[in-house]
Amino acid sequence: MSVRSVIAAVLSAALLVACSTNPIEKMKNKETVLEDTLKLYAATIRWGDDMTQGLGFVDPEYLKIHPMSELDLARYKQIKVTGYDDAPAAPINENEVRQVVQISFINVNTQTMRQVVDNQVWRFDATQKRWWLTTGLPDITRRN
Repeated sequence: MSVRSVIAAVLSAALLVACSTNPIEKMKNKETVLEDTLKLYAATIRWGDDMTQGLGFVDPEYLKIHPMSELDLARYKQIKVTGYDDAPAAPINENEVRQVVQISFINVNTQTMRQVVDNQVWRFDATQKRWWLTTGLPDITRRN
């Protein structure tokens, strides 16, 4: 394969990717991104294999200060979420919102059902154009 063929293939692939980008996606504002993020997070927590899948939404700065221990990870893996009842997000300021969520779950080992209220705070990162959960995963050890 000649250098010219390789360059042509790379340019074609780049052009294809550029053309396939949905212009509507580029125009999404932070409110739309927030709505999409909250829905995806809720679905991940509610229907995921375990709550640790929600770590991808947690602010990396929060995780640096509050790293997950092996015990925390094990606790999240032994529950099955059965309900996720979320209230509408309320603005705190221009780049933060608060959402209160009641999460119901069953401990798969003891078959005990519990509920926790998760007071979430989400922060908009203008550089990455995404929302981060700044309060970490729900505290499933807390008694309400």
